[in-house]
Amino acid sequence: MIRYALTCDHAHEFEGWFGSSGDYDDQLARGLLECPVCASKAVRKQIMAPAVSGTKKTARVEAPEGQTQAMMMEALSQVRAYVEENFDDVGDAFAREARAIHEGRSEQRGIYGQASQKDVRELVQDGIPVAPMPPEAPKKTDVN
Repeated sequence: MIRYALTCDHAHEFEGWFGSSGDYDDQLARGLLECPVCASKAVRKQIMAPAVSGTKKTARVEAPEGQTQAMMMEALSQVRAYVEENFDDVGDAFAREARAIHEGRSEQRGIYGQASQKDVRELVQDGIPVAPMPPEAPKKTDVN
């Protein structure tokens, strides 16, 4: 197996695993590769440093699964809080306002709101960058 660091034309970074470099080329040529964030088919390999085996053994330290999930939820909560504090909530007018900002018909600023999958797909196809809002963290309840 070979792992490639990939990116789409909207600068979303992700990785892909392939049986060989030929498998990557084949899947790309057949249009089977797409960005998991925006579904763009314009995918390319990033520059990568080769993995080199050393002579010293190194121990990989991993956080326990529960701790990793907690850290991830905390990071997502911080991103959501930042967006809610610094961006304008445009509600269900998100797609219309994002397009107006992109086309220069509305003030350049960060916004968030709701949009249908169809609207999001059309924004991405038109080169308008969008990203899903992180989910709200589960509410902590006191259990005594």
